[in-house]
Amino acid sequence: MSQSFAAEPVRIRVPATSANLGPGFDSFGLALGWYDEVTARVTDFGLDVIVQGEGAGGLSLDETHLVVRAMRRGFAKYGAQPPGLAVDCVNRIPHGRGLGSSAAAIVAGVLAARALSRPGDTPGERFGGNETDLTLAAEVEGHPDNVAACLLGGFTVAWTETGPKRTGRSTGRAAAVRLEPAAAIRPLALVPNQELATEQARALLPASVPHRDAAHTAARAALLVYALTARPDLLLSATDDRLHQPYRAPAMPDSHALLTDLRDAGVPAVISGAGPAVLTLAGSEQADLITAMVTERGWSIHDCDLDRDGARGVRLGRSRQD
Repeated sequence: MSQSFAAEPVRIRVPATSANLGPGFDSFGLALGWYDEVTARVTDFGLDVIVQGEGAGGLSLDETHLVVRAMRRGFAKYGAQPPGLAVDCVNRIPHGRGLGSSAAAIVAGVLAARALSRPGDTPGERFGGNETDLTLAAEVEGHPDNVAACLLGGFTVAWTETGPKRTGRSTGRAAAVRLEPAAAIRPLALVPNQELATEQARALLPASVPHRDAAHTAARAALLVYALTARPDLLLSATDDRLHQPYRAPAMPDSHALLTDLRDAGVPAVISGAGPAVLTLAGSEQADLITAMVTERGWSIHDCDLDRDGARGVRLGRSRQD
């Protein structure tokens, strides 16, 4: 029996994310109110990709485009490949800054593929992600921290399940829990002009770290869960990392200098993901101090607030393909 696809296009809105948050390396993620949108529909043949905003003119418009790659993985899981695709991307999340632009593209592609593989659903229906989407997205991304926060919204703790103890091998199944961030937290994304590839930042990490630094970071990671959800006044101590940020400093000296100055001034600040953007988790009373320190460096400031809903899609009517 041949696969049938939804006749209506779907539109997916996906938030930016900040992973690690200091000591929560490859596990913690926070969804930010800064969004990309992808509109996709099944066509009779071919592939038509349009990119507006971030990456326009530079990103590939063929099968190697990250949204398309994620859609192909989703179609393979949820049914079969469609005869053709039209994909329109409106990108607002900066690329190469550690703000989850790749995770947003992957999540959008996976959700779009699932929705287009389900014919007969009602136009106007709204939907979010599920556990299968999380595993698929993590497989494409390579790790679950950003995609979990993008899918679920709020503050997430993500991990990859392992097999029986005798093997210790990863099963490849991503898992995550979502927690509600405290209302007083006001994230500010501090964004430099230059980009940094995640692979470059990851290559600087050592094969091992001193036991005292691992213990220090584990304690701060545990404290950070409590600070983010109930005691924002503890965020400065809770975001103190010795596991990855010091080792990545040579690749982003300006970011490390700003991070040091902010923390010395009492502002809970971290490198966002693999950098070079910096994320602050201060309350509104520290906004003026942060603005003054960032403006003199020529960086941009994005008051992105928290996203509490995660990725969301809507099935459009047949007449709406804009």
